[in-house]
Amino acid sequence: MKIGIVCYPTYGGSGVVATELGLGLAKKGHEIHFITYRRPARLSAFHSNIYFHEVTAEDYPLFEYPPYDTALASKLVDVVKFENLDILHVHYAIPHAAVAYMAKKILLTEGRYIPVVTTLHGTDITLVGSNNAFAPVVAFSINKSDGVTAVSESLRQQTVDLFNIQKEIRVIYNFIDFDRFKKIDKDHFKRAIAPNGERILTHTSNFRKVKRIEDVILVFKKVYEKIPSKLLLIGDGPERHSMEELCRKLDLSHEVRFLGKQDAIEELLAVSDLFIMASESESFGLAALEAMACEVPVISTNVGGLPEVNIHGETGFLSEVGDIEQMAHHAIAILSDEEKLQQFRKNALAQARRFDIDNILPQYEAYYEEVLKASKLEAHT
Repeated sequence: MKIGIVCYPTYGGSGVVATELGLGLAKKGHEIHFITYRRPARLSAFHSNIYFHEVTAEDYPLFEYPPYDTALASKLVDVVKFENLDILHVHYAIPHAAVAYMAKKILLTEGRYIPVVTTLHGTDITLVGSNNAFAPVVAFSINKSDGVTAVSESLRQQTVDLFNIQKEIRVIYNFIDFDRFKKIDKDHFKRAIAPNGERILTHTSNFRKVKRIEDVILVFKKVYEKIPSKLLLIGDGPERHSMEELCRKLDLSHEVRFLGKQDAIEELLAVSDLFIMASESESFGLAALEAMACEVPVISTNVGGLPEVNIHGETGFLSEVGDIEQMAHHAIAILSDEEKLQQFRKNALAQARRFDIDNILPQYEAYYEEVLKASKLEAHT
C-alpha cells in the first residue's frame, strides 16, 4: 500500500507513534509518505520506501498567522495525486482530520476518492472536549472519517461521552519496538549517574502542567529521605524553569538531573530502577510503556489509559492524582525489597510484550484493508 501519514513532527506521544508506525509499515514493504511541516523527530535515517513532504505555510500581510491548514490541504491534494496514495492516516482530529476532509472533497471534484483514517490520541479530545468553540469541528471530523481509531479503551469511551459520534471507533493500542526498547547492559553508565549504588528514578514528559512534575519531585523527595537515590528528568517544556527552582528550594539539585530532550531515551531507561508518571490526564501512557519494555516498574496515577498499561500490584502501582504520600509509599516498597523489584521488572516486561509492534502492526494493516474495501463500495454508490 501507499500510505500518507499526517502528524505533528514533535517529541510528543502522537508524533512518536505516527513516526514509529510509518517506520514499521515501511519495514513490511509499504510505501510511506510523511506529510507535515518538519521532518518527524524519530525519522532520522534514510529508508528507500519512506518519503517526507514538507508543508510550508507562507506569511501573508492579510493574515495574522500563516494559514497552515490551507497549506496542508493543498499539500495533501498534491501528494495524493502525484504519489498515487491509497489511503491517508491522520493523527489528531483537529486540524488534521478536518483538513483531510477538505482535501478529500477537493480530490472528489477531480474524480479521485481517497479514504481517510483518523487516530485519536487524547489532547484533541480531552482538551478540546471542554472547549465549545472546537467541539463541532471535532465531532464532524470524526464522523466524516472513513475509519477512526483510539489508542485506548478509555479514550474511545471518553470520545463517545463528549461528542455526538455516529462512527465506530476501533481501539488499536499504542505499541513498542523491542528492537529499540529493551534492557541492555549499561552498568558503566549507571555508575556514572549513581556512583554509590543509589536507586535511579526516571520521568519523561513534555514538562506541561498536566504532567504534574512537581508531584514527581515531591514523591522523589520522600523516597530520597528513606533510600539513597537519584532522579532523572527527561524532556523539556514550560514547567522546566519552575521545577529547577523547586529542586533548589528543596535542596535536591545535586540529586536531580534535568537532561532535556533525549533521542536515546532507551539508554537512560536501561539504568533506571523505577519510572514515575504523576499525570492528571493520559490517554495511553506511552512513556510508561517504554519504561516497562526496559524492565522498569511504574508508579503512576490511575487516569485515562494508564490502568490498561500499568497493572496495579504487578507491573507497578496506581494512585489517585495528587496522592504523593501513597505514590511514595509504593515506590519505597518496591525499591527497598530487591526480590520484589526483580519480580516487578519481570512483570513489567511481560505486560509490555502485549504491546509489541509486531502484534499491533497487523491490526493497522487489516484495518486499512477494511477501510479501503468499504470506501471502494462507497465510491461507486
